[in-house]
Amino acid sequence: MWPEILESIKVAGIESCEIYAVGNRLFMLLETNDTFSWERKAELDAANPAVQEWEALMWKYQQALPWAGDGEKWMLTEKIFELK
Repeated sequence: MWPEILESIKVAGIESCEIYAVGNRLFMLLETNDTFSWERKAELDAANPAVQEWEALMWKYQQALPWAGDGEKWMLTEKIFELK
């Protein structure tokens, strides 16, 4: 991953990020701090040419879910089970 992308993740308030792959699907787990919001992350990403270039490159490796909106790559999920 490019250093500019790692920095953009940290600046947005993301403290931990894991991405898992199966076929052309990716699953991401995030841990964030109190400064994080999806709206702020979207604004920061839109203003960052390196992030835009990275996202275009990553579309080659990820297929949107059938019910995703146009251009929507990541979608929020609902936890349905946890065993501790």
